[in-house]
Amino acid sequence: MTKVNVISGFLGAGKTTLISKLIKEEFAGQQVVLVENEFGEIGIDGSFLKDAGIEIKEINSGCICCTLRGDFQKALRKVIDTYHPERIIIEPSGVGKLSDILKIIRTVDGVELDSYSTVVDAARCKMYHKNFKDFFDDQIATASCVILSKTQKTNDEKLQEDIAIIRELNPTARIITTAWDELTGASIFDAMTGAGTGFPKDLGELEPEEDDDDDDHDHEEHHHHDHDDHDEHDHDHCEHHHHHHHHDGELDADDVFDSIGFETVNKYSADQLKAILAKLPENIVRAKGIVPGTDNSSWLFFDFVPGDVDVRKGSAAYTGLITIIGTSVDEAAMKELFGVK
Repeated sequence: MTKVNVISGFLGAGKTTLISKLIKEEFAGQQVVLVENEFGEIGIDGSFLKDAGIEIKEINSGCICCTLRGDFQKALRKVIDTYHPERIIIEPSGVGKLSDILKIIRTVDGVELDSYSTVVDAARCKMYHKNFKDFFDDQIATASCVILSKTQKTNDEKLQEDIAIIRELNPTARIITTAWDELTGASIFDAMTGAGTGFPKDLGELEPEEDDDDDDHDHEEHHHHDHDDHDEHDHDHCEHHHHHHHHDGELDADDVFDSIGFETVNKYSADQLKAILAKLPENIVRAKGIVPGTDNSSWLFFDFVPGDVDVRKGSAAYTGLITIIGTSVDEAAMKELFGVK
């Protein structure tokens, strides 16, 4: 049996950072395969994680629950047959529903669910709970372990608010509140795997997929955002604009978010990237990319969530890649902002 660890979390919560820590500190020497599902056409985290020496199979272009159901089952089976790994880490799209992902995993033979956790950005928990309930709340309500990220940047009052939201959605989940720098990968992983065994009892069955149907989508109500802090807004972009009708009027990720991805040979300095990211409008909930640096010898990774920007050096990609996710994203305006023709 291949052990499966699912690490979900909303866009920009820190899933990739956590996985990198676990790979270095806990999974060293193990045969591990990471299956990523990026919402968007261009996968970027893969470049970052290849540096950690991990086999990566990326599945792009859609939310894992609906659009990728067939692909995802096939991908898992192929990974098992090809690599015979001891462990598969599944990093779902930030807008994938954890409950749907677990339902799909349950249909695949030869896997044992080892843990299913959700990473929650401590600084943005309240805002995402307010704005993106369909995805964010499901990820928390389903998880056996909720891992708060960036708690070192969060005051006690906000942390208590976060815990209250999590407890309301999930009274029994184990919650990790200690800053990751103070914890070893082993201690985080022990908390994840010790939080529960097997699938949740009230998971329900996988619903049959329905045909595409654009008539029932109400886009308007999801294009405003409440901000409880002045520096918190929302970022997200994508190129594909297909829609999937969801059962019971539930929203699919494609109904709410656009993701645009584009390639570029432009070179940027860290300061240029920070200035560009500071100008992203409020409807953007996530931006990330890997681009060549202006000094010719380095490449730069950048990560953006509202109010938080990270730019760091990384290894070269085949070309510059930029992904932006949000609601009602203006692709032309995004390309102009990054100076991409």
